[in-house]
Amino acid sequence: MHPRWILALAMASCTAAATPAAADQHDPRLDALLAALPTAPPGRARQIEHQVWVIWANSGNPAIDSLMAEGTARLDEGNYDAALRLFDRVVDRAPGFAEGWNKRATTLYAMGLFQKSVQAIDKVLALEPRHFGALSGLGLCDMRLGKDKEALAAFQRAAAIDPNLPGVQARIAALKQQLIRDSI
Repeated sequence: MHPRWILALAMASCTAAATPAAADQHDPRLDALLAALPTAPPGRARQIEHQVWVIWANSGNPAIDSLMAEGTARLDEGNYDAALRLFDRVVDRAPGFAEGWNKRATTLYAMGLFQKSVQAIDKVLALEPRHFGALSGLGLCDMRLGKDKEALAAFQRAAAIDPNLPGVQARIAALKQQLIRDSI
């Protein structure tokens, strides 16, 4: 093979490798990343979590990604009504995009609409059962709804995927203690 062809092939493969794979919860990189989380030391776990969140946040559709960015900005500002409208548009246009449902669930939680947040989390988990953020959110909702056993189960599921998830181990310990006190 001619050296220029070899160079062209090498450059093409580098370009392909630099291009993100299929986005969202179907991205093939997720399997290896999520498999590494349970045994990763805390510092490495933070890096892996970040990579997973970046993948989950990318729908692969620029219009949806723009709505997500705008909705996230409104959520971060505390403008929950505007954020919810934007995330509603996301899930209407891309009902198979788990992170759209997750952001909607987060917004509903921030609004104090815990049961509606759980309904959105159910959609997330139907699309991506390994979504440790949604599982943690489910635990928080269940706590607010007075469902401590369910909250404990949700946090334990999140911890099985990502034991270094901030706050999850403390919540598990606190809920176990609360359930013991409640049984006495």
